Amino acid sequence: MKVNSFGKDLDLKSKSAVLIDGNTGRILYGKNENEKMPMASTTKIMTCIVALESGKMNQIIKVSSKAASMPKVKMYAKKGEQYYLKDLLYAMMLESYNDVAVAVAESIGGNVENFAKMMNEKAKKIGTNNTSFVTPNGLDAKEHYSTAYDMAKIGAYAIKNKSFLEIINTKKYNLTEIKNKRNITVFNKDNFLNLENDAIGIKTGFTCNAGYCFVGAIKNNGRTFVSCVLSSGWPPNKGYKWKDTIKLMDYGKDNYEFKNIIEKNKPIMVPVENGIKSEIECTLDSSLKALVSNEDKINIKTKIDYKLPINIKDKVGSVWVYINNKKVKNIKIISKEKVYKFDFTYCLRKALSYFIL
Repeated sequence: MKVNSFGKDLDLKSKSAVLIDGNTGRILYGKNENEKMPMASTTKIMTCIVALESGKMNQIIKVSSKAASMPKVKMYAKKGEQYYLKDLLYAMMLESYNDVAVAVAESIGGNVENFAKMMNEKAKKIGTNNTSFVTPNGLDAKEHYSTAYDMAKIGAYAIKNKSFLEIINTKKYNLTEIKNKRNITVFNKDNFLNLENDAIGIKTGFTCNAGYCFVGAIKNNGRTFVSCVLSSGWPPNKGYKWKDTIKLMDYGKDNYEFKNIIEKNKPIMVPVENGIKSEIECTLDSSLKALVSNEDKINIKTKIDYKLPINIKDKVGSVWVYINNKKVKNIKIISKEKVYKFDFTYCLRKALSYFIL
């Protein structure tokens, strides 16, 4: 079993864990980060983001008998009760209510099965390769699994949504059932917000099969770190997931800083073969600023590829940036000059120009 490929041992209790750069998704630390495992209620991160992107916050959700029958943890919503989607998303993310997650899924997707398809489609778009959603609440089910890396990537995507971020950072929220006016107050169960000054979420989880799970995120000095721990102990070891998450975040803060690797618009000279000029001035069309440690190895490879004639703003090549032998970014080399091919046609055109007044 591949435990840790990053040369460090943080002595984590979790069977699987990862720390990524929240902006690029690059793995900064991993322990069995690609092993498929149950992920419990961290599933609700995807449920929430699909609902935010596909639903309307003021749409009314009617609770079905299936939703009402879900096991604890639950809001004890009754069949026929009606709530606004916005209110239910707060209840689902703050208290991790299983009945609420199913009610949301049925309203957005028509049924749980269709909503699971929406979740899986979204996961693929985010770039996950080892994730399969079956339930919207994360209760144990066959073929319902993910990896620490995939869940961190999903978390990193979700916190870019302002509404999602507002929900998971709310400490207390009041909602009211539309028909019978039942008042409900929910409280945020994410204790990471209290343990880490830079914390911005994200979501806890627990089932008998999954153990304690947590997807976390912090913002610190312009850096965004996202972590995930899966199977981080079982009762009574509820605190393992917090300790492991803090270790991961401290590792990120202590070892990774921003470094300007590629500067946009920086002039570079590119040699030209068979042109009327031996070289032309070019520039790079984008920059790269990445989180790197002192141990990271950065390699930059350049490939020149063009056809004459070259016009201004033509692509004449690429710069590939590698960190630890993995491709991070491809940056275009753009011409700032025009250059013709030195051939008979050019010479004839040049000769004729002397006779044209």
